[in-house]
Amino acid sequence: MVRKFILYLILAIAVSVTAYFSFVYYATYSEGVRSGQLIKFSHKGVIFKTWEGEISQGISGAQVFSFSVLDKDEKLIADLKDLEGQYVKLTYKERYRTFSWWGDSKYFVTEVQKDKSPFNK
Repeated sequence: MVRKFILYLILAIAVSVTAYFSFVYYATYSEGVRSGQLIKFSHKGVIFKTWEGEISQGISGAQVFSFSVLDKDEKLIADLKDLEGQYVKLTYKERYRTFSWWGDSKYFVTEVQKDKSPFNK
């Protein structure tokens, strides 16, 4: 009887943990596009190194959008390194939560394109 209870408890915990991680990994809160000048892109962290960046969406950096990039997106990381300092358009997914080994932000960039700045006419 006690053995069966412990088995069911362990099974319930395993299913709950699997469901939670699956939800956090696959579910997105929103998706969208943001444009701005790519002012920062770096690989940082003490225990977990993650790729983090920022774009300025206003004059004098008044509105900053912070984002993360997953390590598996090697081409995207290379493109962001090359476009630092330029005006870009970012396609992103906002997740409900993040893990420390993914990044600091809930916003994860999936695509980057060089864009024309509205300030340079």
